[in-house]
Amino acid sequence: MRKGLDDILLPSDEAGQGRPVVLLHARPTDRTMWRAHLPLLAEVGVRAIALDLPGHGEALVHDQREVAPWEDVLVTLDHLRVDRCVLAGNSLGALVALQAAVTAPDRIEGLALVGYRPHDQTPSTHLRTAWDRERTALDAGDIDAAVKAGVDAWTAADASPEVRAHAARMLHDQLRSQLAHGEPARAADPLSTDPFALRALSIPVLVGVGEHDMPDFFQGGEGLARELGAEDMVVIPGAGHLAPLEQPAAFCGLLLDHVLPRTASQAG
Repeated sequence: MRKGLDDILLPSDEAGQGRPVVLLHARPTDRTMWRAHLPLLAEVGVRAIALDLPGHGEALVHDQREVAPWEDVLVTLDHLRVDRCVLAGNSLGALVALQAAVTAPDRIEGLALVGYRPHDQTPSTHLRTAWDRERTALDAGDIDAAVKAGVDAWTAADASPEVRAHAARMLHDQLRSQLAHGEPARAADPLSTDPFALRALSIPVLVGVGEHDMPDFFQGGEGLARELGAEDMVVIPGAGHLAPLEQPAAFCGLLLDHVLPRTASQAG
């Protein structure tokens, strides 16, 4: 791992006491996407911790430094005195959870990964169109149009007004930050360094996708489940790409049913 000045202590929110579960957000959002999850998990004896990833929320990267989000997660967990935990991630958060798991496999007790797509997977027409709509609006300086394009792409059409408003606030803040500071360069991906690292993981894993997500994430999730030797991918009803945000109770239920009981039995 990197040492010293390059490390970023990530902003966090937490609730509860017990076995730690660390929540990692999707690209167009920040740690507030887990606002509803913290009390739900705390009520069942979990120490739930939500982090902002570098370049998101309050984890601003003002210079041109190279970031390694998975290492920043591990350094922040050291600061929070978390030795071992379950990592739960959505989209970008799922990728960072995997990167952290192969970097420090002895520290990760389980994984819950929703909306995963490997970066080298060819994007569908649907996904490429979503990217193009957001980029076209940003290039024209129309942040509101970019936000609408993002909310339409990443949430289900019948998501509640509250969910869509929350997603819009997070995406608006993220796009303004991106325009002001740019996107930080990323360090070499540890998943690319060792193509067999994922197969070496022997921990409980849940792989999921929103019912109304794009085909890219069904394909990516199914491939990931096979590679990790996990159970069949779980489809979260009534949700799009930001499935945990849209269906917090359902996501917490899956986490508790599929990952935490098995990590507890392993610990015993």
